[in-house]
Amino acid sequence: MPILTVRPTRIVLTVAAVLAVVATAAPARADRLHDPKARPHPVEPRPPLGEQEQSTIQLFRRASPSVVFIKTTAVQVDPFRMRAYEVPQGAGTGFVWTKDGYIVTNFHVVQEARGATVTLADQSTHEAELVGVAPDKDLAVLHIEPPEGGLRPLPIGSSGDLEVGQSVLAIGNPFGLDQTLTTGIISALGREIQSVSGRAISGVIQTDAAINPGNSGGPLLDSAGRLIGVNTAIYSPSGAYAGVGFAIPVDTVNRVVPQLVRYGQAVRAGLGVSLAPDEWARRRNIEGVVVADVAQGSAAAKAGLEPATVDARGRVAIADIIVAVDGKPVTSSDDLFAIFDQHEVGDTIALTVQREGRRIEKSVTLQAVR
Repeated sequence: MPILTVRPTRIVLTVAAVLAVVATAAPARADRLHDPKARPHPVEPRPPLGEQEQSTIQLFRRASPSVVFIKTTAVQVDPFRMRAYEVPQGAGTGFVWTKDGYIVTNFHVVQEARGATVTLADQSTHEAELVGVAPDKDLAVLHIEPPEGGLRPLPIGSSGDLEVGQSVLAIGNPFGLDQTLTTGIISALGREIQSVSGRAISGVIQTDAAINPGNSGGPLLDSAGRLIGVNTAIYSPSGAYAGVGFAIPVDTVNRVVPQLVRYGQAVRAGLGVSLAPDEWARRRNIEGVVVADVAQGSAAAKAGLEPATVDARGRVAIADIIVAVDGKPVTSSDDLFAIFDQHEVGDTIALTVQREGRRIEKSVTLQAVR
């Protein structure tokens, strides 16, 4: 018992003594450190901004009213109360395509969303309707009722004459921080990335302009403020900016978006055939793309292409294998689709088909496929 009584007493006395010393020393130290004459420093006049800075500022002021913040919602079911609730799903960026309310963004921004709202640069929020989607190109179009006076669309550039090293600017809403500007250069051209649907997107622009989650669907601009791409993906082990971003080229955007506005889906040039999976062909050491089925009355049928057949025992007999288009080798369905993307409906192509070990040349007029 004496031990239990003495030790707390010593601790209390020691702490009290320390507090007394600190209390005594604090005013003296404060007097020594404080300066009653302290005043704000005089402000140095800012020198004129550089030409490049002024150009960037003016470009942002022109372009930012055309960039929007998109929030999406999903439906969540409460199994205990047997009720469904609308909950926030995600956020992204978009930009004005036409003054009458069409907005372009990425497909993955609105994928599986129940609803979406669009916040304009003036902070007004508008309910959006889904117009159409192109998962193969990771593009989507929304529509809002435009405010009085309409919206301001971005000027459209070209991605066909871009050069590695030229300056680019990205505007978006990374991590929900709206109207964010980042700058950089074109790091590479002609990249290929995989879309949400698994199809390859070719001709992609690589940039070191900072792109983070939330930037998806925002515009990539050249130094004249023209749209040259739609920011869609980053390469990063951590999921944040790592100096490698990708944008869908504007030439693809300018071809697909009008189709989404007109039809609600992308219309592309094709043959009217079904193709066997590439992996199935590779396992059988087949070089080329196997024609699995040919639609009746299609461009392929008119050109005399033949489909694969299956006998009563389930054995597949391959008829035609597409091995080249206009002399360009075709080793996968992505190769074939990339070539078709460079053509319009109604174009005539030279199709090289392998049939029973022989190569046959076919002239085919491409049709519209969806």
